[in-house]
Amino acid sequence: MVQQDDPQKREITNRRNFSFRLNLFFFVTFFVFSVLIVRLAILQFVEGPSLREEEEKRGSTNVLIPPIRGNIYDSGGKAIAYSTSTQSLYYSIEPGTKKEDSLETARQLYYVFQQKGDPKAAISLETIVKNMDLDYKKNTVSVPRRIKSGLSEKEIAYFMENRDHYKGIDIVEESIRHYDSSRTSVQLVGYLKKYGGGAENNLYKERGKTDDPRLKYLQTEDVGFDGLEYLYQDILRGKNGLKTYPVNAASRIIGPPVITKPEKGDNIYLTINRNVQEATEQAIMDQLHFLQTTPDRERHRDNAKTGYAVAMEVKTGKIIAMASMPDYDPNIWEGGKISSEDYDTISSVLQNGTISPVIGPYKDPKEQRKHPSSVVFLGSTQKPLSILIGLNEKLFTTTSTYTDTGSFYYGKGASRRRIGNSKGHAYGTLDPASAIAHSSNPFMSKMVGDALYRRDPENGVDIWDSYVKQFGLGVSTESGLLNESKGVIGYFHEREAASSQSALILASFGQMGRYTTLQLAQYAATLASHGKRMKPQFVKEIRDADGKVVQSYQPEVLNTINFPDEYWKEIEKGMLNVSITEFNNAPYKVLRKTGTSQQQVSGAIVENSVFIASAPAEDPVIAVAVVIPEGGFGAYGAAPVARKIFDAYNDEIGLHGVPAKPKTPTTPPANSAGTGAGTGAGTPVNGATANGNANQNANKNTNTNTNANAGKPQT
Repeated sequence: MVQQDDPQKREITNRRNFSFRLNLFFFVTFFVFSVLIVRLAILQFVEGPSLREEEEKRGSTNVLIPPIRGNIYDSGGKAIAYSTSTQSLYYSIEPGTKKEDSLETARQLYYVFQQKGDPKAAISLETIVKNMDLDYKKNTVSVPRRIKSGLSEKEIAYFMENRDHYKGIDIVEESIRHYDSSRTSVQLVGYLKKYGGGAENNLYKERGKTDDPRLKYLQTEDVGFDGLEYLYQDILRGKNGLKTYPVNAASRIIGPPVITKPEKGDNIYLTINRNVQEATEQAIMDQLHFLQTTPDRERHRDNAKTGYAVAMEVKTGKIIAMASMPDYDPNIWEGGKISSEDYDTISSVLQNGTISPVIGPYKDPKEQRKHPSSVVFLGSTQKPLSILIGLNEKLFTTTSTYTDTGSFYYGKGASRRRIGNSKGHAYGTLDPASAIAHSSNPFMSKMVGDALYRRDPENGVDIWDSYVKQFGLGVSTESGLLNESKGVIGYFHEREAASSQSALILASFGQMGRYTTLQLAQYAATLASHGKRMKPQFVKEIRDADGKVVQSYQPEVLNTINFPDEYWKEIEKGMLNVSITEFNNAPYKVLRKTGTSQQQVSGAIVENSVFIASAPAEDPVIAVAVVIPEGGFGAYGAAPVARKIFDAYNDEIGLHGVPAKPKTPTTPPANSAGTGAGTGAGTPVNGATANGNANQNANKNTNTNTNANAGKPQT
């Protein structure tokens, strides 16, 4: 018999279950609401600001406006490099575009330019096709090509209205870099290339990492790639402008933009004196022409094809002139790209040979190996320092003498070597000063190199190294320029391969270290200042776009060498008596030393012409170094260039503080650089594109030389 459930008990159970479910429901509901309330609190008070920022981002979009690059002026305020803001037309080769289609577009563009453009800015059909780069000589297929800059208002309006009819065409607002036609300090100033052309992966790999839209680099932006353009990139660049457009949820623009104008970069004013610089460049080209064409067999040098010079103020470190010749027209870089043909044309003169190794205009690698670079042995310009080392190491005194018979021998047996003078000269009894004046190799070998070795055979080379580096030889000049060489030290290798004795003897007359022209100028200035090695200074001040000075530069002493005054006077006595006809009629006294550095290249011996000097002798203010690879004797090849540099400095600035040829006062133009440093859009001032020196510089490669006189050769 089946027992029936008690209805009363069943009702009690149901009530209990219902109560439990109801309580569970209320508990779950309470828990969910609690979670929602906590989440809302987090959203409002914790995540609220970031969400609002994200909402604002989604509600607007930024379009970057490239900045206008600051200008580079010479010491007199004339523009060397300047930028202008402009609208440019770019053409992109879209996938599947046939060459015939691009040529048809070129013809259409030519017609529009003729109808709407400024006749003064006319551009030929051939130029349009060349700029399209349809054979990919400058660009890859994905890179937009600049067709024309400086579009007129009519051209801009036409293309904006008819954009759909011209495939691949775009109007871009950008800053265009221009360089003065006088080609002043080309390699020192440097050049620009596209950021998106590889810079973002090498030179600018770290600089490109920023979230600040005003500092973010644009792919089409031109950036410094060498020289001062690179060294002062952050100062010259400025900041991007912004066009902030409101957009809807579909990212469509729904209103006018809010514009933040670009911030123009600061302007830098160089220590380079334009007239001294251009006189230096002209002097080098004149001298190269003379050496290659003179019928004088002793002076004639077919392979003297490059020359380098630096003029540095002794007390300030200011670089007044720095010339690496031949040079080139830097406007070839306009647009940040050049063709392979153009690059091949300038490749041998692109780098600054005063700070890095540059070989002459030889395309064949086999031929290149037959010629020295611009980094050469000091030759006899080493000898004033050798005397200082000998005196300070107490190897001899200022009154010590040595009989120069024309030869000095060291080593034994098969390794016995002879050190002689140029042309076999024997100078007889010499003291330290006359050893410099006559450039005696045996004196340096016996009294300095060999004496230091015999006194300290274990540490002699290290002692030598410590001295020469204090004078800036074998270490950086601290110029900050890209790719600056520290030179090539050979005495450590010679110590290992041969002996310490050989290393010190060869070093004593300048055959154990190859250095740059800038290092030689710093070395010459350190001698002239009695031991203060100055940091090379290229910029005297930086001004903002309004002309306000935002940074000025002060002389910086890198290190000081303390020697007794009598030591300095001894080498100056010798340098003052170095025989050079080129300076016989100079209206100032010059401390000078010639050098003929012999160098073995591909089994042959070549002679590089080297010269250092400072003036006026009684209180030097300017030091000069000149290097003419394969130029022969220093007195014949390099000294004539130095004389012209000193004359130019004396005329423009004055060796005694007053210009020898004061300028005739003239009424300055209304837009002169002196008052218009902050011209806003980077407009060139005071005739930046064509000045009175243009004719002189147009003749840099075709000049005759009047240096018929040269002095007695010194080794």
